[in-house]
Amino acid sequence: MSIVHSDGLEQFQQDNATPHASRVATKWLQEHSFDFRHFHWPPKSPEMNIIEDIRDALLHAVEKRSPPPRTPMDLLTALQDSWCEFPPGYSDTSRVHATSF
Repeated sequence: MSIVHSDGLEQFQQDNATPHASRVATKWLQEHSFDFRHFHWPPKSPEMNIIEDIRDALLHAVEKRSPPPRTPMDLLTALQDSWCEFPPGYSDTSRVHATSF
């Protein structure tokens, strides 16, 4: 965390899914809690994290493109273009739905 966030503002976020809340993971988090801030969220609360919804919305937008991306560079361009086409503040909503786009 200190390598990626050298500014000291690192925060750890997890969804508390069963594998992420195992004894081993919980022990590691406790042992390293001084290295970063950890959000304590309710178990299995996907609505707390919109990353999966944004990923789905991007995937849906790219799948609708014509012609479809054929190379990794085409895919990168399609993802960037699709992201730029999202309405302003799209990622600031409390819950994004791929079907709303």
